[in-house]
Amino acid sequence: MAIREGEACMRLSVVMGVVLAGTMAAGGCVSTSKYNEAVAEAEAAKTDLETTRARKNALEQQVKTLKDLNLKLASEAQSAKDELQRIEYGRDKERASIEGRTKELEQKIKDLSAQHRSLRNDYEDVKRHNETLKSLVSRYQKELKDQRAVAPPAPPVSPRPSAVSPSPPSAGGAQPTTVPGAQAKLPSDRDFGVPLMPAPPPPKASLSQLNVNTASANDMVVFLGLTKEAADRVVANRPYKIKGELVAKNALPKETFDLIKDKITVAP
Repeated sequence: MAIREGEACMRLSVVMGVVLAGTMAAGGCVSTSKYNEAVAEAEAAKTDLETTRARKNALEQQVKTLKDLNLKLASEAQSAKDELQRIEYGRDKERASIEGRTKELEQKIKDLSAQHRSLRNDYEDVKRHNETLKSLVSRYQKELKDQRAVAPPAPPVSPRPSAVSPSPPSAGGAQPTTVPGAQAKLPSDRDFGVPLMPAPPPPKASLSQLNVNTASANDMVVFLGLTKEAADRVVANRPYKIKGELVAKNALPKETFDLIKDKITVAP
């Protein structure tokens, strides 16, 4: 555009120079037609120059518009690029999170499957154990029933007579003499042929009461329900003359002593 404007200016200058040179050479004898022709050419050159300037301005405006549009497109392209990078970063991050979560779920599924198999095996073992127990119970019940069926019946017990049978009279007809102050002897079960039943054995204190002076700490834990520390204190504070010394010697608290006092003895 600058070249075309320069050419137009040069052309106008040449035309004006030619007109001036012709005027000076003619020495005042220039015809009207040539003058008009020169003026017309000058006007045409001026018009061409204005047209060129207008085109130049229009082109400059278009260039400016294109530059602005180019900057705008470049800014939008950069924004789109940044957005694309952000989306790609978020996608990669989300993909990594999903992959990690997937691995965790897969591991959890494996653990649950193993636990399920273990529980299944335990269930089968318990089921077999229950079947075995049922079989044992049925067998024991059958054996007990058979033993009861073959057991001998209990011997019958003769009723005890309510009165003493009179003694037969003697041959001489004399009545038996009685000693004054003597008591009459009643007949026993032996006299009537009734078998004697064995008397029950007396209860043993050792089976119901534990001697805290001789029992071990483990026995106290098992039979009295004491803790290991309490049993050790009882052993360490021996001997005891009376039960109350368990509390007096701080071997046992009063509450514990009240619970076990009927289960223990301090007999030598």
